[in-house]
Amino acid sequence: ILRILYVFFLLPIQISSFAIIKPNTMSSLPPIEMQQLFDEESSTYTYLLIDPETREAILIDPVDKQVDRDLKVCDEAKVKLIYGVNTHAHADHITGTGILKTKVPNFQSVIALSSQAKADKHVQHGDQIHFGTRYISVRATPGHTDGCVSYLTDDGKSVFTGDALLIMGCGRTDFQGGSAEKLYESVHSQLFTLPDETI
Repeated sequence: ILRILYVFFLLPIQISSFAIIKPNTMSSLPPIEMQQLFDEESSTYTYLLIDPETREAILIDPVDKQVDRDLKVCDEAKVKLIYGVNTHAHADHITGTGILKTKVPNFQSVIALSSQAKADKHVQHGDQIHFGTRYISVRATPGHTDGCVSYLTDDGKSVFTGDALLIMGCGRTDFQGGSAEKLYESVHSQLFTLPDETI
């Protein structure tokens, strides 16, 4: 961790090769409904995002061992689950999207094209993932892995960073094609440039 933090804070700032996407912070849209879920074994946060108008929903970073819990939460919230969206191909757990595909009609998996992982839909920097009348936009944030992306809500109020940016730190960079230099650039150009109001 010290090596990562040393490189993270002392490297000179580099210009990102990815365009900066400006969030729609002036939006008058009602808030996206959100539930945060947690898997203790892998220390993974899963997020359920719901369009309050249509009740269509997506799951960000579902975990295979928590599929039944996730489906129960979706049932209680009375939502139509359409996508399982991954921030990256995880080494510490198996994504739940494969199991969800067998249990939810027309459910599709989503991951970055750069991850080289299998999915129904592959996304790249600047793409949008729509659910109901709402969407999240894709920001390429490689470094923890080459295929890491973060997802910004259409109102600019929330960003989901996976392991690219954690509380008081960032994901490790010593495996899965990780790079401290790339992670530094990603965090500074794609995440630290977001408004202070974005969480």
